[in-house]
This record gives sequence, C-alpha cells and structure tokens, in this order.
Amino acid sequence: MKVIAGVDIGGTNTKIGLVSPEGKVIRYNRFKTGSLPDFEQFILAVVEHINALVLPNEELVGIGVGAPNGNFYTGAVESAPNMPFKGFLPIRDTLKKHFSCPIELTNDANAAAMGEKLYGAAKDYNDFVVITLGTGVGSGIYCNGKLVYGHDGFAGELGHVIVYPGGRLCGCGRQGCLEPYANERGVKQTFEELKAQYPNSSLQGIEDVNGKIISDHANQGDELAIAVFEQTGKYLGFAFANFMAFLSPKAIFLFGGISRAGELIRKPLVEEMEKNMLNVFKDKLDVRFSELSDDDAAILGAAALVG
Repeated sequence: MKVIAGVDIGGTNTKIGLVSPEGKVIRYNRFKTGSLPDFEQFILAVVEHINALVLPNEELVGIGVGAPNGNFYTGAVESAPNMPFKGFLPIRDTLKKHFSCPIELTNDANAAAMGEKLYGAAKDYNDFVVITLGTGVGSGIYCNGKLVYGHDGFAGELGHVIVYPGGRLCGCGRQGCLEPYANERGVKQTFEELKAQYPNSSLQGIEDVNGKIISDHANQGDELAIAVFEQTGKYLGFAFANFMAFLSPKAIFLFGGISRAGELIRKPLVEEMEKNMLNVFKDKLDVRFSELSDDDAAILGAAALVG
C-alpha cells in the first residue's frame, strides 16, 4: 500500500502520522520538539520516527510537513518565535538527504486549514480561516477556494497583527500582538491578572495552571476560570472584527487546545466580535469549531501537500 507521511511540527510537540490513499491516519506517534539538543538531531528524530511507522509492505510516496513560520516556497522554517531552534531551518532540503520521495513544507496553520478543507467542517466553504490556538496563534486562510500564501510565503500571520499597541510582549519581539493574548501562555497570564479578584476560586493554590485545568474548572462553574475564558474570547472577538473587514470570510474555525473550552470561549468571542463589527459585516460570519482531532488535522493537511 502507498502511504504518505504527514509531519506536524509544533512549538511543544512534533506529531507524525502515516496517511492512507483514503485519507485516513493509519499510524501515528509524537515526541517533544524541544527534547533534542539541536536542529540536526531533531531532523534525525523525524527521520527515525517516519521510518519506524512504515511497514515492509508499504511504500512511502511522499512527505508533507507543517511547521510554524514554514515557507512553502523555500521549504524552510524562518525565524519562528515559538520554535526551540532559531534562524533559517531548511527542513525540506535536509529531509531530502534521507528520502527519495517528494517532500513539501508549509505553515502549520495552513496545513490545518488544508486538512479542514479536505476532511473536516470546511468542505463546503471557499472563503474561511482556521485559527490554531496552542503554543502560538496561527491562521490558515482560504480565499476563492485557494490557500493564501502571499508573494513570499508568509501571508496570513493573524497572530502577529498588533491589536493592543504597547501591550503584552510577544515571542516575535513586538508588543501587543494577538498571540500573547490568545495562546496557552496568554491564557495563563490572563489567569494571573484576574485571580486576585476571585479569592474563593477553586483554582487558588494550584501550581502550574494550564488551559485544560482552567477549562475543567470553568465547566464546574468556577467564576475565575469562566472569567479567564470570557476575557480571552473578548480578545479574539475584537481581533476577528478587524479581520472580517479585510478578509470577509464566511467562517472562522477554531482549532487547537484552547478551543476545547467550547462555548466558554466562543460565546464571549462572538459577542465582542459583533459589537465591534462594521455594520455591513454583522451577522455574516460563522464561528465554528474544527471537526478534526488535534492529532489529525495538521497531519492530513500536511500529507495533502504531496497527495
């Protein structure tokens, strides 16, 4: 059987899956992106994991890679703020030293958007955005049925649009980007800013609070946890109202760990978005959740680059 390897490189985890001709992830594994000392060792780990997944009766016919700041044109990751390895990382060309099959690379959010378009909730949409909410905030944009790359391969960095001038420091080095308000670290910072207002919260005294813990407590009715997601939703809603003015998508799909908060984040997001929306755009944008699992979407989308 012919198979394609889809590689989803994230700031925290690298996920690798084998995709069948029917578009199913048939085998899968992962490792910590920062668990290797340097880029060369990281690439060797990717090679080893791919080879370990392919069975003797299978033919690897392509490798697709999604990565932060991944440039489809150059095949490299370029100055990704949330990656442990810095600078210009020629992932495609380095992998070609180990495999003879076609290899392509794109931004991880673009890969998630491709997966959503081919296999998820965006099948019937030609104009939509997938927002990935995890270690970073990424965006994959479809316009008129085509993925948007821009002239240099970096179009669609909505996580690095400045929404609060002089605001929180972003990993890219600037202040006030959307990312430090809506990524995992941003949710934790919002928690720290709000917790003094809720001394009786069940979250008080818990060390190393993360998005999942906050979400679990919010679902149990904890007022502090609910307030954290309400504030995060407002940050996103304000930004989405601005995005709508120049993108005019039919839908925005939320993908990634923070989106698991469900209506706790979607409801305040939509309320803030509609409050700040230009009248001509009001009530036109669907905000939905991805229908693909966190493990599958970017892997399927990356595999589609060579499928």
